[in-house]
Amino acid sequence: MGAVACLGLIASGCAGSVEVDSPELTGAAAEDCRTLVDSLPDRVADQDRREVTPADGFAAAWGDPAIVLRCGVPQPSGFDEFATCQVVNDVGWYVPEEQIERGAGEIVMTTIGFAQNVQVMLPAEYWPPATAMVDLSASVKQSLEEIQPCV
Repeated sequence: MGAVACLGLIASGCAGSVEVDSPELTGAAAEDCRTLVDSLPDRVADQDRREVTPADGFAAAWGDPAIVLRCGVPQPSGFDEFATCQVVNDVGWYVPEEQIERGAGEIVMTTIGFAQNVQVMLPAEYWPPATAMVDLSASVKQSLEEIQPCV
């Protein structure tokens, strides 16, 4: 599971819930992320939404293996003024260059330019990431304030 395991994801079979290391948020950040999680689609990359543990966390999951979204994460360590974004439906997504160059495989993509960062861990089975980006971008755009577009 590589990077996904490092981020605290433990998936337990299709019938069970997905345990997610959800960020601890308060105030406006918690409100923003709750609004986002409540607005997320029932399907992402043709996968059905699954229950997550903790249920009141700022996270969501779809499919098996799980596509996992976490709201309120820090800016990715590799992102700087020279990094590029993939813009899908007016939402800028940062994917580390080495993951793009490698091609098909597990990726971690993060929205850039919004009041809260949203991270999506996408298992290799759902490559390429564009479908998940499209499916999630409307909720991000509608739920979170854009501070500065990522271009």
